[in-house]
Amino acid sequence: MKLLRYMHQDRVRIGALREQAAVDLGDIAGGADMLNLIANWDSLKTEAGRHAASAPSTPLSELRLLAPVARPGKIFAIGLNYADHIAESGLPAPKHQVWFSKSVTCVNGPYDPIELPLASSSLDYEVELVAVIGRRAKHVPVERARDVVFGFCAGNDVSVRDWQLNTSQWVLGKSFDTHAPIGPWIVTADELGDPHCLELTCSINGEVRQHSNTQHMVFNVFDQIAHLSRAMTLEPGDLIFTGTPGGVGAVMKPPVFLKTGDRVRVEIEGIGFIENTVALERAPETT
Repeated sequence: MKLLRYMHQDRVRIGALREQAAVDLGDIAGGADMLNLIANWDSLKTEAGRHAASAPSTPLSELRLLAPVARPGKIFAIGLNYADHIAESGLPAPKHQVWFSKSVTCVNGPYDPIELPLASSSLDYEVELVAVIGRRAKHVPVERARDVVFGFCAGNDVSVRDWQLNTSQWVLGKSFDTHAPIGPWIVTADELGDPHCLELTCSINGEVRQHSNTQHMVFNVFDQIAHLSRAMTLEPGDLIFTGTPGGVGAVMKPPVFLKTGDRVRVEIEGIGFIENTVALERAPETT
C-alpha cells in the first residue's frame, strides 16, 4: 500500500493511494497522525486495505502532497555507503558505518521548494532511499531487521557542503531548513519487496547526475538498522537515509552547486519521484 499525507480543503489528511487519487484514512486511523497509523499498523492494515479499495477518492490534482512523516522522532543518515561515492569523495572506505543526524526541522514536502540558504551558496543534492521504522526496536539482529521496517520513500539529503566540511561533524551542514524533502508517499515494505534491487536517479533540470542501484550499498538497509539499534531505541516513524551514490555536484570539476530556479528530481524504482525547485531563503523580517 502507498500511504500519504496531504492538504485538501484546508485540512491535513492521511490516506492511501488508489491509482492517481487519495482515499482518506482519517476515520480508520483516528485522525491525521501518520505516526499513529504507523505505530498501530498491525491492527489497522486489514481495515485500511478494504477502505482504500472501495471508499470515495480525491484526484491527486486536487490536493497538495505533504511530507509523509511531518515530525519524525529521529532522522539518521549514513555517509559513504556507495563505492563510487566513496571514490569520488577521495576518502578511504569506512571500516565501520559512518552516521550523522539531520534535524527534524529540515523535513520538507515532496514538491515544496528547497532553500538556497543565506549562509552559503554550496548547496548540493543526494538521492537516497529512505527507510521508515515501523515499531520500537533495540538490539535487532540483522536477520530480523526487515521486521521493524514499515516502508520506504524517496529522499534528498540536501547538503550545504562548506558547513558540512568545515568540521569533522556533519550535522549542521545536513540540517538546514527544507533540506530533507521526502515522499511522495510511503510504500509499505510488503508492497515494495526487496529494497536492495532498486534503481535510483537524481536529475537537475532534466540532466541526470546520479544513477545507480541500491544493490551497490556497502552496508545494506538491514545492516544499518541492526547497527543503529545497538546504540538507541528505534521508534515508529523514525527515518533512515540509507546513503547516496556517486555524481554529487561538489566533486565535479569545477564543483557545480545548485542555484535558484534549479529543479531537482529524485526518483526511485517502485516508489516514484519527488521534485523540488531551489529558491533563495527569505531574509528574516525585522521589527
